[in-house]
Amino acid sequence: MVSVQEILSGDRLSLARLLSKIENDTSDGRATLSELFPHTGNAHLIGVTGAPGTGKSSLVNQLACYYRQPPENKTPKRVAIVAVDPSSPFSGGAVLGDRVRMRDLAGDPGVFIRSMASRGSLGGLATTTSGVVQAFDSAGFEIILIETVGAGQAEVDIARLAHTTLVVEAPGLGDEIQAIKAGILEIADILVVNKADRAGVENTERALRNMLNLSQPAKRVYRHHGTLETVPSPTAETPESESAWVPPIQKTVAIDGTGASELGDLIAQHKTHLQKTGEWERMERARLQAELENLLQITLVSRWRDALSAEMYENVFEQLIERQLSPRQAVDELLNSGPKS
Repeated sequence: MVSVQEILSGDRLSLARLLSKIENDTSDGRATLSELFPHTGNAHLIGVTGAPGTGKSSLVNQLACYYRQPPENKTPKRVAIVAVDPSSPFSGGAVLGDRVRMRDLAGDPGVFIRSMASRGSLGGLATTTSGVVQAFDSAGFEIILIETVGAGQAEVDIARLAHTTLVVEAPGLGDEIQAIKAGILEIADILVVNKADRAGVENTERALRNMLNLSQPAKRVYRHHGTLETVPSPTAETPESESAWVPPIQKTVAIDGTGASELGDLIAQHKTHLQKTGEWERMERARLQAELENLLQITLVSRWRDALSAEMYENVFEQLIERQLSPRQAVDELLNSGPKS
């Protein structure tokens, strides 16, 4: 079992070993996370999402550089980066290539980069991402940047995990329509128009601004286990002038760092807004509730399957294949004939 004290003291080797155990969902990893949990809840979780090709990895690199080498009168922060890459649906493998775009951070002891495979998870995140984030949080990393797969229309899970969600767009990719079609604008706390040195950036910014005017919800909405859920907005309890956060649009050129400092300032403003309005605590509550329900579902299904005889399952499945039972009837049959709780 990995030493909890070594993790709390920031030992990188112990942390790397723990992250591997978490990704592989080992009993040691789960036990260590449980001991570390009281030491979490301090980091600012920043999600970076958007379609492939918008420059998310390069933007994360620039943000990490900004936090490590901040402007005057600001203290450098320890930064962890969780980069989730898609897994092949055929081989199950993944090219964990985000570090190629983050060479500027190589050798910095205040930065820890962890690439993860999505392993078939929908929503842009791996199922163990939350555990990895908790490990970084307990190890004293003040800023945790979480870069999603970049699926385009299914990666709103980041809104459950991050305090501040950046949705990255780029001119000329046609993503403005995709963004509003997928409802991805509704999870954006800050909209970033990257590659702003390209032609058409004004059109992209104008389109996004128009869509924001049409699609600003009173609550943050996300889909959890196929059900629409919300993180309540503080507008019901505080005056609108104090609680309303209108997502700003920031233009950047990640390849040379243009706009990164301004983006960092906007992220700081959003954190201040969350803390001032009490939204920070409400988001933490909603995030932990969603994680609890997700683990409950996984654990209960696993226990039920372990207690169900293989013969019973195969028998019902064969009836399903022969069209003697519908999928819903098959579920009812398994639940009624299976182990009783």
